[in-house]
Amino acid sequence: MGEATLESVTRQAGGRIVAALAARFRDLDIAEEAFAEACVQAAEAWPAQGMPRDPAAWLYRVAEHRALDALRKQRIRDRLAPDPPDPEPSAEDAVVDDARLIPDERLRLIFVCCHPTVAVEARAALTLRLVCGLSVAEIARAFLMSEPALSQRLVRAKRKISETGVPFEVPGPELWTERLQAVFSTLEVAYAKAHEDAAGTGPRAGYASEMLELTRVLSEMLPEEPDALALAAMVRYAEARRPSRLNAEGVMVPLSEQDPALWRRPMIAEADAYLERATALCAPGPRVLQAAVHGVWCTRRSFAEPPPWRQVLALYDALLAQRDDPIVRLNRAVAIAEVQGAEAALREVNTLSGDTLKSFLPYHAVRADLLRRLGRVTEARAAYDAALALDPSSAERMWLTLRRNSAS
Repeated sequence: MGEATLESVTRQAGGRIVAALAARFRDLDIAEEAFAEACVQAAEAWPAQGMPRDPAAWLYRVAEHRALDALRKQRIRDRLAPDPPDPEPSAEDAVVDDARLIPDERLRLIFVCCHPTVAVEARAALTLRLVCGLSVAEIARAFLMSEPALSQRLVRAKRKISETGVPFEVPGPELWTERLQAVFSTLEVAYAKAHEDAAGTGPRAGYASEMLELTRVLSEMLPEEPDALALAAMVRYAEARRPSRLNAEGVMVPLSEQDPALWRRPMIAEADAYLERATALCAPGPRVLQAAVHGVWCTRRSFAEPPPWRQVLALYDALLAQRDDPIVRLNRAVAIAEVQGAEAALREVNTLSGDTLKSFLPYHAVRADLLRRLGRVTEARAAYDAALALDPSSAERMWLTLRRNSAS
């Protein structure tokens, strides 16, 4: 049993196992620690003994034993353990087997973990940690937070769940609305982790295909919800462009330099249909506008057609009016550079807080490119170095290095 296979099993089943353990013991810390110990034991046992018939069940049972051991050592097992579960369904069954309402296991878990008892600002972060297995560092960068601040937020969320006895159960449709924004945010960040890896070879690469499926299911569950449709469109637009994201040397190719002839037109047509349905429902909101940016890019069919920078800028202007945040402003600055020039774009970027964005790689990459265009070589190289220090994927690292070396 190789490491890659164990990684695949933990990515696919880890969220379900942790949620089931949390349902069994009503303690997220014990659930996470027990699952981590089970993974360590699997890494030692599986290569020597062979892959178990049901790897997920193996991990669950070992983790369950580890959790019981932890409770015994703390001498509080009787106080923390719930009443003995009924033989049918088991705690695990109760978490994952209600396919009538939400017909996808991972999506069911996301709805379960986005419980309204948890503070709004912590729901997506907690779900990304438990269900998607993202590290605290990855989640902190996605939400432009420091790791200590995010860790405290997660600790408070777990404590709230423990103190209030939040049930790990699939909510009925009448309870979906209060969880939707956290569900959407979870899917956005999970897909972003896959998309930032242009080569599609990293540990989060599998999220790309999973998010295609999850957004399809979500749009069928909520056919009148513009954000669900827009999210389905956005993922498809982005994945349609994947064949053009690397050159022959494995270097990342920026969107404006990609060959539109390589894009997957059937997938773009699917995205167009989702976006059309979303825009027909109501005035475009932030997620619909974000999908529209992707859609404008995907109207290009060859290098002969110029990049649609003015349309992109107009959409970001509309988005900024609804969602004024640093990431929107940064993306807008990229379009400003092409329409109004690098000097105007750099002025916009310099209004952003370097402290807030210091761990956000695109901030340093955009700033470096603008400084390079303006001939400010020393500053450009320092900005490229800051981007490279944030551990980009191999394809992006090669692109950043080439750009840094070309600054002169």
